[in-house]
Amino acid sequence: MIDIKIIRENPGIVKEGLKKRNSKFNLDEIVSLDSDYRKILKENEELKAKRNKITDDISKNPAKKNELITEMQRLKQNIKDAEEKLKKFDGLFFDKLLYIPNMPDDTVPVGMSPADNKVARQSGDIKKFGFEPLDHHTLGEGLKIFDFKTASKLSGSRFALLKNEGAKLERALINFMIDIHLSRGYKEIFPPFIVEKKCLVGTGQLPKFEEELYRCGENEYLIPTAEVPLANIHREEILTEEQLPIKYVAYTACFRREAGSYGKDTTGLIRNHQFNKVELVKYSKPEDSMAELEKMVLDAEEVLKQLELPYRVMELCTNDLGFSSSKTYDLEIWMPGEKKWREVSSVSNCKDFQARRLNCKIRRDKKLEFVHTLNGSGVAIGRTFAAILENFQNSDGSVSIPKNLVKYMGFKKIGLMNYVKK
Repeated sequence: MIDIKIIRENPGIVKEGLKKRNSKFNLDEIVSLDSDYRKILKENEELKAKRNKITDDISKNPAKKNELITEMQRLKQNIKDAEEKLKKFDGLFFDKLLYIPNMPDDTVPVGMSPADNKVARQSGDIKKFGFEPLDHHTLGEGLKIFDFKTASKLSGSRFALLKNEGAKLERALINFMIDIHLSRGYKEIFPPFIVEKKCLVGTGQLPKFEEELYRCGENEYLIPTAEVPLANIHREEILTEEQLPIKYVAYTACFRREAGSYGKDTTGLIRNHQFNKVELVKYSKPEDSMAELEKMVLDAEEVLKQLELPYRVMELCTNDLGFSSSKTYDLEIWMPGEKKWREVSSVSNCKDFQARRLNCKIRRDKKLEFVHTLNGSGVAIGRTFAAILENFQNSDGSVSIPKNLVKYMGFKKIGLMNYVKK
């Protein structure tokens, strides 16, 4: 949530930030609401001052007691009416604020399309095959480690059923990633997969992205990412400087409706309604959060380096920033079968945007201020699974296991394909 003081004192800064993000949000409506709110607030304070004065006058002027009591009753009703108006304004104002995206950091490149994202660095060699590499969907079905037909029978489209070595590879990747992040100082959490509505409001998924979520009760939702429960662990808490930074890692299943993605990536593991992910979340001192962002990117990169997957780090432009993010890096893996780069991690600094919604603060010298929160995939399991199939495929249709993953799998290769290659 944006600090209302900035909107009041420097609305031009917020308008410029919205323009950079290509946001159509009407800030003038918020400014007008705030002006009306403060006007009623001032009137209410003046009414209370008059009421207090009349209270003093009653004891000083017994002859006018009845007249003053009548005036007191009138003022009480006016105060009650004003407070009811303030309550309505407060709710409406708060609801409007929830739709304003975070302001981009000054270091974020200004741009209106993915073409404006910048390559920060690239790592690993793109393998040259002596044959035409296949995409992961074709490979997985040939190896009989995918069964999308049965998944569709069970749950409908955009779900995956993994079996045999595929199920084991998914589980191995989860353990492999968790172990890496534990070695880098994160504390492991295994959170619930269902959260209350206020948790999603706190991290910014609600109210704006309701259509993306799976609602499973009057007030409960399936989590779209472990960022939601991890960032809510310290909701309504006051932390100390000594506690920070707090670093959490969690594996969870994630659930997203993928609304608006009709026709995109309808096969394979790229864009499913249910998928597995290892997530990283940090709580940081404000002055350290940008440095912590860079460290978190390196933490996510370490997974891809150890798997020997070619990847690049992209600095996202203003238009591509997520709703709650002030600065974001994406990690993209090269997919030789698809002949394209695929995002496998998005690492963001939300600064105090989520903390204001979560009311999570830090105490320093008797002064309270909001912490900064950061989150990032460490990394998405399904897309990493797909990248391994495509980057480690062999001419005979088998897929080799990356050497650092062999101890988690117990073997070095997933067998031969059961179809005749044309």
